[in-house]
Amino acid sequence: MKSIGPKYKRIVIKVGSNVIAKNDGSINEWRVSQLVQDISVLFKWGIEVILVTSGAVAAGRSEVSVSRKTNLVSARQVWSAIGQVKLMSKYQYFFSKFGIPAGQVLATKESFRDRTHYLNMKSCISAMFERGVLPVVNENDTVSVNELMFTDNDELSGLISSMMDCTTLIILSNVDGLYDGKPGSEGSKLIRVVEPDTENLSSFISSSGSGYGRGGMATKYSVARKLSGEGIDVYIANGTRDSVLIDIIRCKDIPCTLFRSGTMKEKSIRKWISHSETFARGAVIVNKGAREAILAGKAASLLMVGITAVEGYFRKGDIVSILDENRKSIGLGKTQYDSAKAQQSVGQKMKKPFIHCDYLVINGK
Repeated sequence: MKSIGPKYKRIVIKVGSNVIAKNDGSINEWRVSQLVQDISVLFKWGIEVILVTSGAVAAGRSEVSVSRKTNLVSARQVWSAIGQVKLMSKYQYFFSKFGIPAGQVLATKESFRDRTHYLNMKSCISAMFERGVLPVVNENDTVSVNELMFTDNDELSGLISSMMDCTTLIILSNVDGLYDGKPGSEGSKLIRVVEPDTENLSSFISSSGSGYGRGGMATKYSVARKLSGEGIDVYIANGTRDSVLIDIIRCKDIPCTLFRSGTMKEKSIRKWISHSETFARGAVIVNKGAREAILAGKAASLLMVGITAVEGYFRKGDIVSILDENRKSIGLGKTQYDSAKAQQSVGQKMKKPFIHCDYLVINGK
């Protein structure tokens, strides 16, 4: 294959637990080897691949049992500590057969909440690409607790795709994609393409996860819609199908759901902010005038004079939510004041805006 074009220059492949875990939670080595073989082909075609993989907790759970007194978070930490080593060793073993060095990148929400940490992780993955190393990314469940956990690795794969300016995200699950009903039920059909202007399809989606994974189709759908709005194509496909990755890249007609990208290309800082909804450390309530100015469609900063209340604790440079007088979310922004200074300055005219227009993102835009 001489050229794959810019569409697939850099991609993220997310592999769900239900793709690579057996019924008892142990790693399905044959399936892992097949996925690695597909990825090695893409690697040889010159595609920069980032692999976001689940399965560590499931792999650890198959190795050791914990007492009933152990809470779920502690149990996940133990299982992850064992499973991460086991899972990564399998990937390194299979990738080495194709002469591809694989390196592990572990992330928590803190890695994305702080702009400096965010850029450090981006630099790390970029350096791995420069040296021909394939990044294998997973959530660091060994140190994560409830408030620091991603919804699941679908959310993580979306954050990585946005951060690394990828052209495509392929989410591999144990179903063919998004259906207009319950998969497998009579009359339920696979939705093959979701355009940027397609109506909201969330009514078709169950919010529950399945098997060993934490997430479900609801998170996949949310991530896909957000990324496609940023100019990133997203595929949801069945990872248990042989050669599924090769078939997608070659544009073969296989059952899957494509969220076709729009044309919008956000600046890096604005992409970071737009994906920080679950990382916001506080919130501000704005009056009607500030709300109208922000939503007017022109570049407008949020001034302290337009703020009526400040909630939570945050530092200068943190992300905060912007709420109207009815507590409806308007957007997100990177603050130029800490919470203490903001509390003291509510409703006052200040030299600097609370959030500069370059660091303010409106919901849905």
